[in-house]
Amino acid sequence: MNKYLLKLYITGNTVNSQRAIANLFRICHEELQDQYTVEIIDVLEQPQQAEREKILVTPTLIKQLPPPLQRIIGDMSNTQKVLLGLDLVSQNKN
Repeated sequence: MNKYLLKLYITGNTVNSQRAIANLFRICHEELQDQYTVEIIDVLEQPQQAEREKILVTPTLIKQLPPPLQRIIGDMSNTQKVLLGLDLVSQNKN
């Protein structure tokens, strides 16, 4: 199994940001076990990094590894959408 490198861009300590963080960690724990690294980037604290990645909406999750690069926008409450973005749907649907 490939190791996943995920970057979650949030805006401050809002309810939506906290929900996205909690949902992402729940999905990662359930589906990826120990095969992931999550980096949380607050666009208020690191605007240059958000600009470099062209983040226009938060929360935005970027799956950098394994390729291909994927972007998921929202609070990560739609588990199927997140699994599809992480390319895990085919592995779990047998």
